[in-house]
Order: sequence, then C-alpha cells, then structure tokens
Amino acid sequence: MSNEILVVEDEPISQRLIQASLERAGHHVRCVSSVPAAEAEIRKLLPGLVILDWMLPEVTGVTLVRRLRADPRTMDLPIIMLTSRERECDKVTGLEVGADDYITKPFSPLELISRVKAVMRRRVPQLTDDIVECGGIMIDPGSNRIEADGRDIELGAIEFRMLHFFVTHPNRVYSRTQLLNEIWGDHVFIEERTVDVHIRGLRRALSPSGHDRLLETVRGTGYCFRRDLPDLPVRLSA
Repeated sequence: MSNEILVVEDEPISQRLIQASLERAGHHVRCVSSVPAAEAEIRKLLPGLVILDWMLPEVTGVTLVRRLRADPRTMDLPIIMLTSRERECDKVTGLEVGADDYITKPFSPLELISRVKAVMRRRVPQLTDDIVECGGIMIDPGSNRIEADGRDIELGAIEFRMLHFFVTHPNRVYSRTQLLNEIWGDHVFIEERTVDVHIRGLRRALSPSGHDRLLETVRGTGYCFRRDLPDLPVRLSA
C-alpha cells in the first residue's frame, strides 16, 4: 500500500480543490474522474486512501465501494465518500457498504484534511507522521528518527518502514507475502526471502537494547511484533 491518495471526482473544479488541499497538507495525490479509471489506477498501485464521489458517470461510487470490499486485495482499503446527498438514509447506505467516512458537499478544505487524518490514523497508522512509542522505542516518522532507551538507532529505509509497520500493528501475525505488500507495495515483485534478510538486520539493530525479543518468528506463518511484555507497553502519541 502506497502513501498516495486516489481522488475519484468527475467535477473538475471540485477535483482541483481537493487535490490542492491535500497537496498543501503534504499528501501525494492521483486524480481520476470515473470508476473504470479508478479501478485501473488501483490495479497499477494500491493507494493509501481513496476519496470517492458518490455520483459518477456510468458507475456510481457506491458500486465501486462494494467491488473494493469484495476483493481481498482492497477489502481493507480506507475510503472516504463525498456526496451532496444529505439524507440520513444515504449516509447510512454509504457507511453500510463499507465507506470509512462520509463527507457532505459543500465542505471546507480544513474539514477534508481533518477527516483524512482521522481515517488514516485509524486504518493505516504506518502512513501517518504520528510519533509512535513502544516501551523504550520511539519512532518519529516526520524526522525519520528512532530511539531505543534514549539512544539513536540507525536503520535503512526498508527496516525503518518495517519497524514502523510492526509497532503500529502489534500482536498480529503477518506472512512474508503480507509484509512484502505492506512494506514494499503489491506492485513490486521480489522474493519472499528478502523479508527474512531485513528481519535479521532489524533484529541486529534492536538487540543492544533488548527490543529484538519483541520480534517473534511464528514458524510456518511469518512474523509478529509482540506488545504484551509488561515492561514494554505500546502507545501512540498524537
């Protein structure tokens, strides 16, 4: 999953406004104006979030949400729906088909950015700049810094993303394929054993502080970052 936001909006003025607002907030944005174009973009590169207009030519946004939720590759993709429909039943429909949030037009750029941040913090925390702390480990994505017990840890780009992903998704077992998709992106084709190489590098970097013991190999399945050690609680700092 990439850190880009895909905007699906057929009104040129609204599309430009949304794109400009998101880019000013530091997001990378791709824009399309129809469901077929959106599906083509998602096939090429899975975005971090989709902002989707309800009323689109040929195929509605609601139909696209249903398709995305039915596909294992996109079933967890964060989606915010945009619409001029203000009736409560329409909002319920949008949320029940699988949208994570629902914004009624017209809306302010500030509201849009706030909603995007809230959904990403909840659904894809590894793509945000929130500081993450796990016991003696502190990860600051904004400054690309990691500390363990107050000492700086130097990690390569892949190990940094890997540790950030693990810490924001603790106590869940991930296969090598899942880690490849989450950290490298599902559009990159590399061997699964590459994951093992970077896991070893990450463990070496964490071993001086003892935090390597949190990264567990689950035989026959993959890897899991544990948070249930009593001296290493996990929390997120806004």
